Amino acid sequence: MQIVLLTALGVGGATVIGALIGFLFKEMSHKFSDIVLSFAAGVMLAAAILGLIIPSLEYGGKYAVIITVFGIFTGAICLNLIDKLVPHLHKIVGADIEEHNNSNLSKVLLFVTAIAIHNLPEGIAAGVGFGSGNTSEALMIAGGIALQNIPEGMVIIGPMLAIGVSTRKTFICAMITGLVEVIGTFLGYFAVSVATFILPFALAFAGGTMLYVISDEMIPETHSHGSERGATYALLIGFCVMLVCDFFLG
Repeated sequence: MQIVLLTALGVGGATVIGALIGFLFKEMSHKFSDIVLSFAAGVMLAAAILGLIIPSLEYGGKYAVIITVFGIFTGAICLNLIDKLVPHLHKIVGADIEEHNNSNLSKVLLFVTAIAIHNLPEGIAAGVGFGSGNTSEALMIAGGIALQNIPEGMVIIGPMLAIGVSTRKTFICAMITGLVEVIGTFLGYFAVSVATFILPFALAFAGGTMLYVISDEMIPETHSHGSERGATYALLIGFCVMLVCDFFLG
């Protein structure tokens, strides 16, 4: 339980760390942020496959393939529905926040709410990983999510400061979005601890949410500023780093 608590704090705290970096480097280049985000995407891709989807197949029993495929699509569809109801961070940064300064409060609330809602499934994915009993794979999943949270925390800062939100309030908003991931981690952990029979589906569901985030959010974002080649290699490096870690620690 102690390691789950530390992991939850680490996953949520990564957003805050990213926010602090964002305060220090307000004019960070798109190329640098794309490389970092792509590396995180590679890490998350490996974590989703090795730490969630493959274990789902292993624990699924007779109907493992059906359960896993159903879980993956259910996770992806859930995030797709969330996207339709609440636009994600990258869709807000370049549009509503920076172009409309008349209704700052409502834009800030939308901004923070969007990030928080999308962070919840990521936190759940981190928590579900511990349900398999393989601590090293669970930590790998959490590490991948935490890495993704750092650049996300970095890009929270600029748009909020640009519309006149104070440094203190901006930092508090970043902390709130991180707290949501802490809550999500515990929700995922307790869900599979109380009802172990849902573990195969829960693992696949979490894997599906991560695959959706990678394909729908992270890769398009890293390929939209002219750094496609560097972003591609950064993703491959991130994937291989986690592959090596899984090989030696698994």
